[in-house]
Amino acid sequence: MVDEASEAVAFGPNAWLVDELYERYMRDPSSVAESWRDFFEGYGDHRLDSRAPDDPSSGDPGPSGPLSGGPGPSGADEDLPVAPVAAVTVAPRLPEVTFSPPVGPTTETADKAVPLRGAAARVAENMEASLGVPTATSVRVVPARLLEVNRKVLNGYLGRTGGGKVSVTHLVGWAVVRATESVPGMRRTFARHDRQPVVVDHHHVGLGLAVDVEKPDGRRSLVVPCIRDADTLDFRSFKAAYEELIRRVRTGRVGADDFAGVTMTLTNPGTLGTVQSVPRLMPDQAVIVGVGALEFPAEWEGADPRVLAQLGISKVLTLTSTYDHRVIQGAESGLFLKRIHELLLGADDFYRDVFVSAGVPYEPVRWRRDVNPGEGSDEERAKQVHVQTLINMYRVRGHLIADLDPLRWKEPRTHPELDPATYGLTIWDLDREFFTDGLAGTEVRPLGEVLGILRDAYCRRVGVEYMHIQEPDQKHWIQEHVEGVSTALTTEEQLHILDRLNAAEAFERFLHTKYVGHKRFGLEGAESAIPLIDEVLDNAARAGCDEAVLGMAHRGRLNVLASIVGKSLRQIFREFEGDIDPATTQGSGDVKYHVGASGKFVGRGGAELPVSLASNPSHLEAVDPVVEGMVRAKQDLIDQPEAFSVLPLVIHGDAAFAGQGVVAETLNLSLLRGYRVGGTVHLVINNQVGFTTSTQDARSSVYATDVAKMVQAPIFHVNGDDPEACVRVARLAFAFRQAFHKDVVVDMVCYRRHGHNEGDDPSYTQPLMYKRIEGRRSVRKLYTETLVRRGDIGVAEAEKALDDFVARMQTAFDETRQSTPPDPRVARTSPAPLGALPPVATAVDRGVLDQVVDTVNRPPEGFVVHPKLIHQMETRVELWSAGLADWAMAEILALGSLLLEGTDIRLSGQDSRRGTFSHRHSVLVDYQNGSEWVPLSSLSDTPFGHGAGTPFGHGAGTPFGHGAGTPFGHGAGTPFGHGAGTPFGHG
Repeated sequence: MVDEASEAVAFGPNAWLVDELYERYMRDPSSVAESWRDFFEGYGDHRLDSRAPDDPSSGDPGPSGPLSGGPGPSGADEDLPVAPVAAVTVAPRLPEVTFSPPVGPTTETADKAVPLRGAAARVAENMEASLGVPTATSVRVVPARLLEVNRKVLNGYLGRTGGGKVSVTHLVGWAVVRATESVPGMRRTFARHDRQPVVVDHHHVGLGLAVDVEKPDGRRSLVVPCIRDADTLDFRSFKAAYEELIRRVRTGRVGADDFAGVTMTLTNPGTLGTVQSVPRLMPDQAVIVGVGALEFPAEWEGADPRVLAQLGISKVLTLTSTYDHRVIQGAESGLFLKRIHELLLGADDFYRDVFVSAGVPYEPVRWRRDVNPGEGSDEERAKQVHVQTLINMYRVRGHLIADLDPLRWKEPRTHPELDPATYGLTIWDLDREFFTDGLAGTEVRPLGEVLGILRDAYCRRVGVEYMHIQEPDQKHWIQEHVEGVSTALTTEEQLHILDRLNAAEAFERFLHTKYVGHKRFGLEGAESAIPLIDEVLDNAARAGCDEAVLGMAHRGRLNVLASIVGKSLRQIFREFEGDIDPATTQGSGDVKYHVGASGKFVGRGGAELPVSLASNPSHLEAVDPVVEGMVRAKQDLIDQPEAFSVLPLVIHGDAAFAGQGVVAETLNLSLLRGYRVGGTVHLVINNQVGFTTSTQDARSSVYATDVAKMVQAPIFHVNGDDPEACVRVARLAFAFRQAFHKDVVVDMVCYRRHGHNEGDDPSYTQPLMYKRIEGRRSVRKLYTETLVRRGDIGVAEAEKALDDFVARMQTAFDETRQSTPPDPRVARTSPAPLGALPPVATAVDRGVLDQVVDTVNRPPEGFVVHPKLIHQMETRVELWSAGLADWAMAEILALGSLLLEGTDIRLSGQDSRRGTFSHRHSVLVDYQNGSEWVPLSSLSDTPFGHGAGTPFGHGAGTPFGHGAGTPFGHGAGTPFGHGAGTPFGHG
């Protein structure tokens, strides 16, 4: 038999819902969830058995009775829900009973009384039970200005990224949970064990959410699902759990487990404007926190908004704590509300933690007291000057706080020159009006609007560097095109972007699946480059350009050939099959990443543009001046001076753009009469790593693109995980080129998913970066989710487009495999050796080599070697024991022996720390924390035992013994013997 007391504790105010669910179960078991069906087996029997013989409801077929207890509202309007929701159950129509008084109106006009049954009877029982709980209520009024401002920042970011919305109750509820850390007494509840009163100290917070349920007939009831162990969550998880419970209530999918574990309840009477409420506590409840309406104080509700702003009048939020006085004292309740108050004013990084958890890449606004000197004062005039300075600094430095990095490497920090507090401006100034000098076409705006316009223009997913330009008209042009301008795209444009992303990712995934182990220098992590290039060329086609010439290195080259230039997929696949043109001077191997192609680009509206991708050897930026020369020659042949109708588009890598002198040399020729081509659009695919070198070790400049400032080119930085932002920047870049015939740079910040190439493991040197990349969803998936949330397309429609593209490539692959490609091999004759310098004695003592081997295989205490490298190190030791050494070991032995001789060695260049294609590893990176270990640097400090039988002992017959005839013996005629005539002999 089920224990009624335990049911009451488990379900609390939800007991009425259990009754209604049971009624549904009795009518149709399939109408409730399986967990409820299991629970209700035998449920009615014990309830009927427990009724008193004279219980007037005992003859009613529906359930009722003493499943009592649990917290709930008093039934008054002020105990309103966290969020009003639709009905989840429909109670059967209750019979009407008419009572005729002995004297008075006729039966037709008499008032009708309806017996309370089922859920209604349960609510009445709960309210009567609440009279036995001694309660008290604490009240505190909290200024809500900071809460409003930071919530606006949160929702602004989440709205732009499709991340939902944060409510006031989300933040207050999270503050309630956090406050229990400082006042743990609020986690107590009262109970009785064998009629003995006891206090229960709960380790964790079970936060009940009082959710109002409105039924089709207009009646309202309350359910209280529980966020269990709420104090163990971060804000993001708390918000997700909160919304999931609300969703399940709305859809009628709440189960028995959703109601268990409540230790305190959050209710929100403010949804209907109630300032505060004093709810009733049920026997198994100790705390109910009420959140009142977010309003200006009543005496200010009719005031002019400008007066409110000038006086610094804030909206307020009234919080109440109704508590069980048997286990919680008034001081604890008061301290509890005080702590919530402090948190909502930003104490202990409350909003910072919320921002970090929610993924908001900005610092939150901080609480400061208002400084209001009064109208006409010098201080007020100084504020106006500071606002003008702030506007200018956002134009100069706004890019420094823009959300550019998909990996979010750096913790967000507000640059001092972008912080209003630096200029004496506070949250109280946000609603006050200031002169703006024509910002976004207006002369006067509230400071909040000014900051919104500037941040939208310079600090979202696009950052613009242009204030280094000396020409005012060029700076004004950029301001007109980014400040206060709508960034919304049409549905047609969004679907086209998705189509380009589908094509880009499908191409890479197909090659990755079908040609395992082949080097292809894929575009994964930078797929937004395809819609960006597509948009530049589409604009060029519609502008009437005659042609476009592209230049780029390896990364993404095959994708650009297929998706932009229109190279036959069959030809690309045949090259993977080994069908390489024998006339190609570069030979085989990397050749498919060097060759160029010509084709015809067809824009979204049908406009056509001839395009060619210049051939490029394996020297990264060597093609830059070649592209400019090709374009200049084509323009000269067209012979329309100043038309510049051939567009050069050069695609760079970030490390090469910053590190190769040819980039600066080519830029420096861009405005000379003998070389100018009317402006080049430069796209930097910024992987944030150059082969193996991180940005902090690769350059001194802030950005890889800083070299372009010397020719006063504007630089648009954009987040590569936001394809819509990439398309907008592409339009700006081309339009600027057309307007001023100058170079313009787009810095697309992204990442490489598979490292330098598909045969390379980048986690050797960037373990922390690639842990983030490993769990990163592709641009296509992220953008598809965004479009689906907006309601623009369905998931099935997006996936169908991708499936169709993959199917076409699969067909091309099958056709390619059916024919055997011609033999690409060309007979080659090796040239005769030219001779060498006279022999030089290079041999060293065997003990020296053993010491080197021992050192490089002994990581320092606590250093975590990459799992794959552990295997490599073990393999090399085994090879050494067998008398062998691979190329990397031979290099280590050479360098180590020089160091032990006292010769200092300096290796420079990005390949020196971990040689090309993962063979060297002269510097190891800790797999857990990214710290570094240089094995050869500790040679002089490494003890080396020479006793026979030690791991590297020198006794004959030991693994590295020196006896004649042993693998590394020094006797004449042995593999490494020193006798005359032996391979390394000294004769």
